[in-house]
Amino acid sequence: MKDFSDRVAVITGAASGIGLALARQALARGMHLVLSDLDAAALEGAGRSLGADPARLLTHAADVSRDADVASLADAAFARFGAVHLLCNNAGVGFSRLAAEHSAADWEWVVGVNLFGVAHGIRHFLPRMQAAGASAHVLNTASAAGLVSTPGLAAYNASKQGVVALSETLRAELAAQRSPIGVSVLCPAWVPTAIHASSRARPERFGATAPATEASQPYEQGMEHAVQAGRLSADDIARIAFEAVARDQFYILPHSRIGQAVQERFAEIAAAAVPTASARAPSP
Repeated sequence: MKDFSDRVAVITGAASGIGLALARQALARGMHLVLSDLDAAALEGAGRSLGADPARLLTHAADVSRDADVASLADAAFARFGAVHLLCNNAGVGFSRLAAEHSAADWEWVVGVNLFGVAHGIRHFLPRMQAAGASAHVLNTASAAGLVSTPGLAAYNASKQGVVALSETLRAELAAQRSPIGVSVLCPAWVPTAIHASSRARPERFGATAPATEASQPYEQGMEHAVQAGRLSADDIARIAFEAVARDQFYILPHSRIGQAVQERFAEIAAAAVPTASARAPSP
């Protein structure tokens, strides 16, 4: 997808952070925008901040963890613009606790937004994008946590690794179908956004976030510090993502330093897959 001008981008989690930065990049490339976020008021403010021609912009509040909300978003996007060419499944939340201190509701919230939100987006947008028969692209926002597992982020790691796996599966399926739709998975490390404060916007149906225990507090504080210390801005990440989409690049790792951790992880996996002498030896 090299030509973005006058095409339509749908971006979830668009009221702030990487989502809003993706919107700025899309607008700069002449795209029509469909922006969505859980926070309707913040979404409207974000839309105004872009200064876009109202004829080229649609804002539609949605909770991506709800299948019906994403279905409604898809209906609104196609009703307004008739097509979608770039689907950015970007909405996500952060949460830090020891694995044993994640409640069932914590898991449901984090996985519901981070993984099911992507699944709902694919389910409700992709068939219509395929039916159009035009070149298009799906950009799923995962994280460096989709490739390496940091302590204190059990649900976050699991959800983001699920996004990577889902994206890999989708790429293989679309290639087998010789589809003109490309797929990319965005895996940034920490970026200065408000993701560490996601609990402030946690929907009521998941209950309130319990205070971190003394054992979990260092992990919660570490996440906040890592986010605030991020050296690449949301705008940097969005620019890198659009450049990668234009190249039809699948894995997008904006932070080069994460490469070593990824290599170490997969080297350990590869080494474990080599049969040992005892495993090769016949049974007596």
